[in-house]
Amino acid sequence: MREPQVIIEPRRGLKWVDWKELVEYRDLFAFMVWRNIRTRYAQSALGVGWALIQPFFSMLVFTVIFGRLAKVDSNGVPYAIFSFTALVPWTYFANAVTESSSSLVANAHMLSKVYFPRVVLPLASVVARGVDFLIALAFLTVLMVWFGVYPSWNVLILPLLMAVLVLTASGLGLWFTALAIQYRDIAYAMNFIMQLLMYAAPVVYPTTLVPAAVQPWYALNPMVGVIEGFRSALLGTIPMPWEWIGTGALSALLLSVSGLVYFRSRERIFADVA
Repeated sequence: MREPQVIIEPRRGLKWVDWKELVEYRDLFAFMVWRNIRTRYAQSALGVGWALIQPFFSMLVFTVIFGRLAKVDSNGVPYAIFSFTALVPWTYFANAVTESSSSLVANAHMLSKVYFPRVVLPLASVVARGVDFLIALAFLTVLMVWFGVYPSWNVLILPLLMAVLVLTASGLGLWFTALAIQYRDIAYAMNFIMQLLMYAAPVVYPTTLVPAAVQPWYALNPMVGVIEGFRSALLGTIPMPWEWIGTGALSALLLSVSGLVYFRSRERIFADVA
């Protein structure tokens, strides 16, 4: 009696994520997340300390240049903690998008040898960066105690803001990784792209400096609502910006859906161009 054979063929037409299939591959997803975390800190003298070095030294540079020299308004709180509070979600976002954008290229050898849901690779990169985020958030708590700044009840909104943050990083990561495997220029341009996006978000300045007439359009950037929401919840700089958060959440949803659609539409050629 012949053994049953499974023939894997390219998908035809556009289909959404097969959630049942993703559940079946949950062990692979967990392994990829753990591998990304372990690889990042393997044979590293500082270990998880690297999760703090980037935002901490960025905070020092921004405090000197924008806080002391340019005297940028910090909504009534010390500029150091004003900037670090923004750098916690921003650093996660930038690193998650950059790492997920190279996930298919870095694992090209797997694409032509074994079948698994390809979306596992970029999403595992986004989830793995959550460890760095939590470490930086813990250090932010220490800074808040140091500067004598304490959160309000709005801190309960943080899970919502984190959901928008992850949704944004996932959507943009899906776009870039699907493009990067076919156009390798994307990998070279990622650092430049992230620098441009940082200054298009209120990391080194408050959104209140943006003209009021422009703010509704500016809030289409999901990171605007996330960053200002973090500052409002943890520092009490401004009232909770629900309008910016709502606009950003809709943009994040659109970004993630469009990124998933584009990723799925290009998925059949990944093994050929990898």
